[in-house]
Amino acid sequence: MKSCGLKAALALSAVASIASAQSSISAPHSACQIRPVVFDGWQAQEVTNDWLRLTFVPQLGGRLMQVSFNGHPYLFVNPQYKGKYVSPAEAAGRWINYGGDKIWPLPEGNDDEQHWAGASTELDDGPYVFTIVSQKEKCTVRLEGPPDPPTGLQYTREISIGTDSPEIFFHAITRNFTGHPIAWSVQSVSQYDLSDAKDASQYNHDFWAFTPVNPHSAYLTGYHPRDGLANDPSYSVRDGLFRINWRYLEGEVWIDSTAGWLALVDNSNHYAMVEKNNYVEGAPYPGKASVIFYKNGPAVELDARGEPHLSSKSLEQTPYYMEAELNSPMVALGPGEIYAMDTSWFPSRMGRDFHTVTDAGLVGQPLVATRDGENINLSGSFGVFFPGELEAHLYGKGGAERGRVPIQSVNPQDEVALYHVIAAVKDVVRVSVHLIDRSAVDRGALGEVFVTTDHGGR
Repeated sequence: MKSCGLKAALALSAVASIASAQSSISAPHSACQIRPVVFDGWQAQEVTNDWLRLTFVPQLGGRLMQVSFNGHPYLFVNPQYKGKYVSPAEAAGRWINYGGDKIWPLPEGNDDEQHWAGASTELDDGPYVFTIVSQKEKCTVRLEGPPDPPTGLQYTREISIGTDSPEIFFHAITRNFTGHPIAWSVQSVSQYDLSDAKDASQYNHDFWAFTPVNPHSAYLTGYHPRDGLANDPSYSVRDGLFRINWRYLEGEVWIDSTAGWLALVDNSNHYAMVEKNNYVEGAPYPGKASVIFYKNGPAVELDARGEPHLSSKSLEQTPYYMEAELNSPMVALGPGEIYAMDTSWFPSRMGRDFHTVTDAGLVGQPLVATRDGENINLSGSFGVFFPGELEAHLYGKGGAERGRVPIQSVNPQDEVALYHVIAAVKDVVRVSVHLIDRSAVDRGALGEVFVTTDHGGR
């Protein structure tokens, strides 16, 4: 009789799960919107949905100048150039750093035509043409740049958001407009604001960046300090993750990660951003690096007498920001050929407990499942990428599914603290927790573990 009662309970749970999914399907979404605005003195375009506000300034090399999620701004906007525009001709070989997010070519350098000098050329600072591609279930905008003679490249970016989540899609198109072959890597470059939110004259001491190290790394320590101190105290590797706890010292570090993601976590306010792209196994990456982090800050230099000193600490000259960069492989393009790199961003919530990234979200405290009599206690902490419901999938000893139990509603703008008790048959030995979005689509697991015994509960 007890077994029958438990089976009935599981059946009722399944009914509740279906009802919850149907309720999620009918949950209303506001339409995404696109409109012209003035942003920090620039003529801009704004794309919004229920979670996001994306601000583009086409004149500034097609930059995405700001991303705000749940009212929290992520990107660095250089106060020195707010409302200003310096054309490539006026820049005369200088690099004008407005901030924001853009794409660049790699490799960098000034040795020959196969290296990009990093100056404010048409590629980086020319005015881009802004057009609206779609404004229905998905809002998509296109930013098309002018041809850039030094590199032979022309960039076009299409950026999209939907109405059902804060996910941001980037489709970066590189075209060879010349009559001869060229070879470049495409680099997504995002500048994150590292000033202290409570005191802009100070930097954020509790900002972290992560990406998985390659277990077969070409670099001796799993990462390569390309510029700056080789023993920079910002850098460490633990639990298979390369970590930066940001410090105000200039440095650039290369990582040959194969995971296809990086994560930025601000422990001061528990906002996070995950950037993803597709890693191509066996492809030639520039300098072998698939991920690069650049820390802006003063650097150790030698003066005219050969004495070491720190370069400028002026915030006007050396503001607080860090670049997170995802690279494509090196791509050979014949005349007129194109290459596209796709990336996705997932804003969410997380603190220093960050552990890893899954398809469904961020994991802080990993999932734990402990048996207490006929109950299973679930615990963990997470940030999710999509609104919806958490659902526990229960498995027996032979791997057969024993049922599914709805747990709780979740939203990307809220941290998820999981403490839940479920009734389960005794032969349940394994539990996974999945995120089911508002359209009843399974977005994947946040964790999967074997059930352990809670000895303290005996």
